[in-house]
Amino acid sequence: MAPGASLLGRVLGAAPAPIEASARMTAAMLADVAHALDVLDVLDGDPPVDPFEARDPDYIRETLPALRAASGLWFRSRVRGLDNIPEDEAVLLVGNHSGGTLIADTFVFAQSFYDRFGPDRAFHQLAHDMVFKVPGVRSALARYGTVPASPENMRRALGEGAALLVYPGGDHESYRPSWESADIDFAGRKGFARLALELDVPIVPVVAIGGQETALFLGQGRGLASRLQLDRLLRLKVFPAQVAPPIGLTLLDLPLRVPLPAKITIEVLPRVDLRAQLGQRASADDAYELITTSMQDTLTELDEERTLPVLG
Repeated sequence: MAPGASLLGRVLGAAPAPIEASARMTAAMLADVAHALDVLDVLDGDPPVDPFEARDPDYIRETLPALRAASGLWFRSRVRGLDNIPEDEAVLLVGNHSGGTLIADTFVFAQSFYDRFGPDRAFHQLAHDMVFKVPGVRSALARYGTVPASPENMRRALGEGAALLVYPGGDHESYRPSWESADIDFAGRKGFARLALELDVPIVPVVAIGGQETALFLGQGRGLASRLQLDRLLRLKVFPAQVAPPIGLTLLDLPLRVPLPAKITIEVLPRVDLRAQLGQRASADDAYELITTSMQDTLTELDEERTLPVLG
């Protein structure tokens, strides 16, 4: 072991757990950036090509204290109903998407999930392809089980018995205006329902509130995205504006946005076995209506529990 590595190990070992965990996450992200800049291919230890192989239970175990601190101190999180998730079978976790690209409720849920089931429980989350083009970010997320969003990856995860978290609303819902934070908006996307019926896997809805208060989201900017041809170039149908520290006005969370410390509350609903509830001839339309209606009812209740934005 190199002297520098030994010194780093001693320093991290003496640090409080959240600081040590944050340092490990930062080191992993910097290593990924270094590999991305390594045009001469002189560095060893290339990241896995298969995104499923990037999930690292040891890394998750070592870095959870950082997420735990952020969830508890910054977002004052409350997650209820985790016992509704099966412990050892494939399940489709269907969530509402909030918070732009800095999806605080996803990090809060992932931390709570791994605290409840342990890092060895197979758990994957879908993310936009663009995430995997950003060195550093892609490494941090991939190690926690994030994979590119595609029907093939969904089938693979569920075929391997994993819990799979999907956000049908995607960037359309994640960038809805802050005054629509209590609305479920999947934009009519029924792919999750078709897949659950095809594979006969249960759905567990995951309803979150608070993410749309981590900034003032002003709208999706769909017209601007269309004029800039972002859908063709980056598979982006939105180009939204937000107001948040430290810069003020940003577009697509760029160049920098620090999430406001909004209180995040997440309610995990009872599992839904679609064919048992809707019959053997259930359609994707029926399943979509069942899931979105139950999620909207819960989100409305969570919204009524809140007193003030950000404060919760």
